[in-house]
Amino acid sequence: MLEAIVFDFDGTILDTETPDFQTWQEIYRGHGVELPRDVWLQCVGGGTGEFAPDDYLEELLGRDIDRQRLRTERRKQFLDRVRVEPIMPGVLELIDAADRRGVRLAVASSSDHKWVATHLQRLGLLERFAAIVTADDVERVKPDPALYRLAAQKLAVRPERAIAIEDSYNGMLGAQRAGLRCVSVPNLITRDSDFSGADLCLDSIASMAPDELMACFDGPDGERSAP
Repeated sequence: MLEAIVFDFDGTILDTETPDFQTWQEIYRGHGVELPRDVWLQCVGGGTGEFAPDDYLEELLGRDIDRQRLRTERRKQFLDRVRVEPIMPGVLELIDAADRRGVRLAVASSSDHKWVATHLQRLGLLERFAAIVTADDVERVKPDPALYRLAAQKLAVRPERAIAIEDSYNGMLGAQRAGLRCVSVPNLITRDSDFSGADLCLDSIASMAPDELMACFDGPDGERSAP
């Protein structure tokens, strides 16, 4: 029986990933080079932490850049765009349906707590979640399972009785390694990632009725029910 839903934040509840990539892409193009999406995907959803956009830009250019000025300007453009982003389609409806069924809700994010909480407050969602787990709470972020393990602990549910809603490959791995089943919902940035291992893959959370989505995971522990 499904007892909990754990949402990723960036790219799942709020589309921060498209403006993040686009603003860096614009910086690169302003220098006459391209930032390939497959390279950018290394850092989406947590990742290894090894990819630094300014390092890669300098590598492509073969010279140093004014990193502080570039990052300051890029950050302002990014924040201006994120501030007007709405809740991703289908998220509020799934939250409402989960509440009606008594399914507990949490957020597990590789971002820091201030970032997540500030935007959840702006969107009117902060009080809808029984737990918010972020990079501030663990030593390693996704694809490490620590975030999802801690979210399940805070919700007092067994991992196999919870599902994760994720937009990234790294997030899917983190959830499944923690024992949760995963609904992958790729966005414009992550759509070419390999989600063949997901328990369910949707084009959008809104593409399936909330009660139907939850019913898919109401079978025996660790098993997905037939839709």
